[in-house]
Amino acid sequence: MSERKQTNFGSRLGFILASAGSAVGLGAIWKFPYMAGTNGGAVFMLPYIFFTVTVGMALLLAEFAMGRAGRDGPVGSLNNVCGKPWGIFGGIGVFTVFLILSFYSIVGGWCLKYTADAATGVGLRIPPDKLGEYFGAFAADGVSSFLMLLVFLFITAIVVLRGIDKGVERFAKVLMPALFVLMIILIIRGVTLPGGMQGVEFLFMPRWEDFNGTALFNAMGFCFFSLSLGAGTMITYGTYLSDKADLPGSVGWVAVLAIASSLLGGLMVMPAVFAFGLDPTAGPGLTFVTMPAIFAKMPMGQLFAVFFYICLVVAALTSSVSMLEACTAFLSKEFNLPRRTAIISTVIGAAVVGLIANLSFGAWSDVKIFGKNIFDLLDFVTSNVGMPLSTFGIAIAAAWVAWPVTRSQLNYGGNVPELRLKAARVLIGVISPLFVLIVALGGLFG
Repeated sequence: MSERKQTNFGSRLGFILASAGSAVGLGAIWKFPYMAGTNGGAVFMLPYIFFTVTVGMALLLAEFAMGRAGRDGPVGSLNNVCGKPWGIFGGIGVFTVFLILSFYSIVGGWCLKYTADAATGVGLRIPPDKLGEYFGAFAADGVSSFLMLLVFLFITAIVVLRGIDKGVERFAKVLMPALFVLMIILIIRGVTLPGGMQGVEFLFMPRWEDFNGTALFNAMGFCFFSLSLGAGTMITYGTYLSDKADLPGSVGWVAVLAIASSLLGGLMVMPAVFAFGLDPTAGPGLTFVTMPAIFAKMPMGQLFAVFFYICLVVAALTSSVSMLEACTAFLSKEFNLPRRTAIISTVIGAAVVGLIANLSFGAWSDVKIFGKNIFDLLDFVTSNVGMPLSTFGIAIAAAWVAWPVTRSQLNYGGNVPELRLKAARVLIGVISPLFVLIVALGGLFG
C-alpha cells in the first residue's frame, strides 16, 4: 500500500453528493426520458425503481464496503480485503472507466459546444430541418469537436487536481444542488406550456401494451448504468469515506438521488417535446436535434436553452470527475505516482483514445469492427463486458470471500438485525450476480 497521505471526504453529505453525481451523469437527462417513454411509462419506472433499491443498492454496498475496508484504490482495496488476485476485478473496473472517460468526453464536448451556441443564440437561429445536419457536421469536424473534448477534459482535471475535499467534494456540494434547481426551473417551464402535460402522461401513465421482456431487461440495464456500477468509481469513493459514516444510510441516499435525477430528467424533456409536437422516441437525438428546435419556439427560449445545456454540462462533469478520480487513485496507489502526474497521464491517455473514437464521426466513419464504429464499439465493450465483469467479481468477493469484513462495514454501529445482514448477503452474493449475468448476456447476445 502507498504511504502517501490519504485525504477523505470532509462530510457524509459531500460523499453522498459526489457519489450521486457520479451516478447521475448524462444518462438521466438524455437516456432515461426516451427509455421510459418507449417502454411503457410507469410500467418501466416501477421495475427500474425496484431494481435500484434492491439489487442496485446491494451492489453499491459491496463496492463502498470493499473500498472503505481496503483504503487503497480499486485494485489495492480488493487485494487488501480479499487477497490476490481479487484486485483484478478492480483493475477491470478502472480500465473500463478509463475507456468510458475517453469517449464520454466527446459527448461532454458536444454539451459545451451547445451551451456556447445557446449563450450566443446561434443554436436558436438554425432552421429546424437543418439541426440534424448541423449536429452531424460538427461531430464530423475532427478539429472542432476534438478541441471541445480537450476543454471538457481540462475542466475535469482542474476539479480533480484540487483533491477530494477541496475539489471533488466542494464541486459536488455546489453543482449537484444547482443541477436540481435548474432542472426544476425547466420542468416548471415545460409543464406550463400548452400540451406539456401530455408529456407527463407519456412518462407516468402505465401502458402495458408497450411493456414486455425487452422492457424489463432495459429496466435492469438502466439500473446498473444509472448507478455507475462496475466502473471503479464507487469503490474509489468508498476509500475516502469516514469509518463513522452510516454506510447503508449513505447508499440509500445515493440511490434516491439517482432515481430522482432520472425522473426529473424525464420531466425536463418530455413536456416540452409534446408541447411542440416533436418525436418523443428520438433517443439521444432529443438532446442535440430536437431540443434546440423546441427552445427556438419557446418564449424566453434562449434563457431556457442556456439552463438546459448547463444542466447537461454539470451532469457530464459530475460523472467525468469521478471517472478521472478512479483512474488517479489507481495510478497513485499502484504505481506510487504523484497525484498531479497521475491526473495528467490519465488526461493525455483519454485524449488520445478520445481522438481515435472521435474520428468515428468523421474521417474514420467507414472503419467498422464487428460491425460497429470505434465509438460504438467502446460503448458496447464497456457496458456489456467491462462493467458487468467488474461488478460480478466485486459482489462475489464481498459476499463470499470477505463476508466478515463486509458484515462489519454494514453494521458499524452494531444496530443492524442479524436477519437483515443475512438478507443483504443473499442479495449481494446470489441475487445481484445473477441479475448482472442476465443483463450482460442480454447485452451481448440480445
